[in-house]
Amino acid sequence: MTDRILDISDRPARLSARGGLLVIDLGRPWGASSSGEDHHTPAPSSTEEGSRGGRDPESGLRARDTETQAIPFADIAVLVTSHPQITFTQAVLAGLAAAGGMFIVSNEKHLPAAMLLPLSTHSTQTERFARQAALSLPARKRAWQQIVQAKLRAQGRLLEETAGSDRGLGLMAGRVRSGDPHNLEAQAARIYWQALFGKDVSGEDFRRDPEGEGLNLWLNYGYAVLRAIVARALCASGLHPSLGVHHHNRYDTFCLADDLMEPFRPLVDRVAARLRLPSSPEEASGGGGTASLAPAVIPAQAGVQLDQNSRKAILAGLLVRYKADGESRTLFDWVSRSASSLVSLIEEREEKLSFPDLLPDT
Repeated sequence: MTDRILDISDRPARLSARGGLLVIDLGRPWGASSSGEDHHTPAPSSTEEGSRGGRDPESGLRARDTETQAIPFADIAVLVTSHPQITFTQAVLAGLAAAGGMFIVSNEKHLPAAMLLPLSTHSTQTERFARQAALSLPARKRAWQQIVQAKLRAQGRLLEETAGSDRGLGLMAGRVRSGDPHNLEAQAARIYWQALFGKDVSGEDFRRDPEGEGLNLWLNYGYAVLRAIVARALCASGLHPSLGVHHHNRYDTFCLADDLMEPFRPLVDRVAARLRLPSSPEEASGGGGTASLAPAVIPAQAGVQLDQNSRKAILAGLLVRYKADGESRTLFDWVSRSASSLVSLIEEREEKLSFPDLLPDT
């Protein structure tokens, strides 16, 4: 599968389908020079052509204010949109789904609000759905134990890199029991967030809050993209992303994706840490901050905004290759391996889930 993520969020656009291609008619940002460099242009496509003429009947854009890009559906893993003047046809959704791609619709804050997943991507999907739904409670608890253990180990590795110590998370991972009855995941989180980010710009201790501002905006965006990557891998493996092993919110249609993504979350956290410069001399000297990562590109004291630059940096950070066990692969590949190992567990061919100790191959 391809690993291209296309984010169309800062310009008006009309999306259509033609001969296996996603055709994007992009509007030039208002006030931008028609001859100078356009810093709002998203990732370059395989083909580009300018257009001339009158006013577009659907988007209302003058032809001289648009440019056309055409990208094969097969080359798109995830398509993210959020600009209020983006329109698309039913053929776009059908073409993307047929190619195994994901469509994410974002809100006015550029945070993903909904996802479209392929409905049928595996030849034995119905059989696997049935076995997945019949998975016993003890098996689900053992799976969750392995997921939490892998998450804590990944968090500990990141703290080793950023703060010089895993703050005991490695030992804590070894104490997680079936189903995590003592909720060591939450206990580790309190240690982890304080050690990773310390204090925010206002001087308050950082708190992970999905509804919060600041660094939470970067984390929310990165987690949403990661969730889409995991959900896509689950569908490709013939599993239903709604049938979780631990998460079971009746209003959450991606419970299994929320389960399987847990050990990969620290990869997003690492990207957010790299974007943030130390906000105090203590952090710069290694006192629990992120100065050992870098180079950071967005100063914390300037305030955290989920703008085009930060979204681009987050996507770029997730699309690097990761190494483990002597191999270098994309995040898409590693997530697919974990999804396949979950299939093996559900079908009682294996008892262990695969969560390699990933490090960026840089």
